[in-house]
Amino acid sequence: MPLDARFGPVYTGTMHPALTDSPFSADSSSLDSTSKEADTRAAEPRNWLVLASYHITLRIGWVFKTESVIIPAALDWLGGSGWTRGFLPLLNRLGHSIPPLLLARRLTSLSFKKWGLLFCTLGMSAIMLALASIFMASSRQAWMIPVFLTLYAVFFAFTGLSNVLCGTLQGKLIRPNRRGRLLTATSVIGCICAMAIAWMLLSIWFIPEKPDFLRSFGFSGICFFISGLTVVLLSEPADHFSETGTRLAQRLRSTFSMFRRDANFRRLALVAASLGTSMMLFPHYQSLGRSRLDLTFDHLALWVVIQNAGTAVFSLAAGPLADRSGNRAVLRCTLLGISLLPLLALAVSRSGSEAGSLYCIVFFSVGLTPITARTLTNYTLEVCASHDHPKYLSAVNLCLALPLLLSPLLGFLVDITSFEFVFSLVSILLFMGWSLTFRLEEPRHQRAQSPTP
Repeated sequence: MPLDARFGPVYTGTMHPALTDSPFSADSSSLDSTSKEADTRAAEPRNWLVLASYHITLRIGWVFKTESVIIPAALDWLGGSGWTRGFLPLLNRLGHSIPPLLLARRLTSLSFKKWGLLFCTLGMSAIMLALASIFMASSRQAWMIPVFLTLYAVFFAFTGLSNVLCGTLQGKLIRPNRRGRLLTATSVIGCICAMAIAWMLLSIWFIPEKPDFLRSFGFSGICFFISGLTVVLLSEPADHFSETGTRLAQRLRSTFSMFRRDANFRRLALVAASLGTSMMLFPHYQSLGRSRLDLTFDHLALWVVIQNAGTAVFSLAAGPLADRSGNRAVLRCTLLGISLLPLLALAVSRSGSEAGSLYCIVFFSVGLTPITARTLTNYTLEVCASHDHPKYLSAVNLCLALPLLLSPLLGFLVDITSFEFVFSLVSILLFMGWSLTFRLEEPRHQRAQSPTP
């Protein structure tokens, strides 16, 4: 047994151990376990490249359905209003959280996580192609908005499952002090490729009169299909964890018990929830810019490129900082920037229509969000045992999603009050979450202080 179960046993039951999520060595580890660990270490360079390819290809596809720009613009084009846009973050985070939470134990029991990731990513591809088919109609019709939202919800159910599986694979195959450079490499290379392709294609497809969402979503689906195929190349040792016959209520009690016994995770849950409040504003940034600054659909391509440029630039600092000082330090920095973002958007939008070009700064800053979300995942992987990775990741995603239950209400408030009221309220909540990052524990420091058996 490990000395500190919280920071991950090297060998737990019959599960394959995470590589170095724990600094301790178990004297009772079997030769088979040691052999598997050695094989995984040897395959780490290859797995690092495969996971990088997966993330890069996914990033290229994602840019053609950006949540803060293209998806809400597509809904607006179909005739959606503020409260309708409010459903987008809600469906997004519910898909990210509920299916993984319900299936966390089943995900854990998969012998090979890569096959689950393959299935989910191909599912994302299929749904995106179906979403594209909506725009084959020659005119806007009443059925389009509910079908659009339904497909959007199913897409994020697949996305939530794929995120947990990908995070679990990363925890299983990549050592903690190499995950930061994986984040940096995939963000920088992925964003540069995505920016180049997006600028080349979206500037042609998106014109003020009729943006071509059919081609945009179709291209996204093709990229997701290619991304899914890359995981076949992963060299993954089998896990041997038997699924016990437990009821749903028992699984939920087991999942939520971590909140009672883990004070640090309770603080992390509140940090995640505060990040979730920022995502409620995603659909409204483009609406604010277009309504206040007389901007049109042809600005979408520029905003998509600028947002990915922000992600690439911020990751250049975030990745090395995470490897050197830990993911907690990155969370403190990025969440502060996200807390200021709503106020920045309001300030620029009130500068007059001649300041339209300055609105790019808002979307450049939105690039902080994916960096923060992935850092949150990496921090979670370090503060729990390897066999608890799916459960903890699912719980974090649930915490991200809970504020978004109010997203339709927030969209309604935008309609009946003002952008100023709603954006300022969210900024206050974000600052409260940022303050909690100073009370999070740093698992790497605690490991260094733990005695060696």
